[in-house]
Amino acid sequence: MTAVVELPGVSKTSAVERRPSVTSRSERFRLFFQPIAVVVIVAAVVIWALTSDLNANERETLNLPTIMSLLGQHIVITIVVSLLVVAIAVPLGIALTRPALKWLAPVFLAIANIGQAAPALGVIVLFFLWSGIEGLWAVAIPLVFYTLLPVLRNTMVGIQQVDRSLIDAGRGIGMSAGGVLMRVELPLAVPLILAGLRTALVLAVGTATLAFFVNGGGLGELIDTGYKLQLNSVMYVGAVLAIGLALLVDWLGGIAERWLAPKGAE
Repeated sequence: MTAVVELPGVSKTSAVERRPSVTSRSERFRLFFQPIAVVVIVAAVVIWALTSDLNANERETLNLPTIMSLLGQHIVITIVVSLLVVAIAVPLGIALTRPALKWLAPVFLAIANIGQAAPALGVIVLFFLWSGIEGLWAVAIPLVFYTLLPVLRNTMVGIQQVDRSLIDAGRGIGMSAGGVLMRVELPLAVPLILAGLRTALVLAVGTATLAFFVNGGGLGELIDTGYKLQLNSVMYVGAVLAIGLALLVDWLGGIAERWLAPKGAE
């Protein structure tokens, strides 16, 4: 049997707490390894596609200008959706935690839940049929509805989990309600808000592959073209680029969570 030796003045609990957790170490390793793996795999697939002996249809689709154009469209869709989600979900989440509007929280959460539960393709097509517009906004607006829930819910939970004694202390030293919100509640809610945004970003990248249904462009066009013309190389490139972009966005979200979270909040 192994004996446990306690150091003078150091409890077993404090000694264990000082060791880096397995989860923390694995997260740091993943944040280091993930972008390298993504770049290597994506570069290898693209180089293979561009240097292979392609037929006429493949050459028309698999060329660097076309690939970069579709990748750029996909990134633009993701950025537009993310900015709109933040602009809507964070202020709305803050408002729904205020005493005067708390009664509305179940209504908006139910609407956001419906948006995420509904199939993304159905939401995009229904919006297209209803609005008659196509292109970027035909996919960006319904995807905002589809990806709103993680940021809205995490904003509300992040603010609600702030210790009430900290809020009372802020009010006790003369802060206004707005001052407490900006200097106490929101900073402490940042880690959860960023986690919700990270989830929303990955959802946006994945569902943006459906933009081609409404002439929105994106990497889904490569996948669709490859499927219709039975060009496996085109499908491989489209799928690998979409997966790589999602993993890269997830990595950037992880970096943001680590660097933008208040010190000591981890």
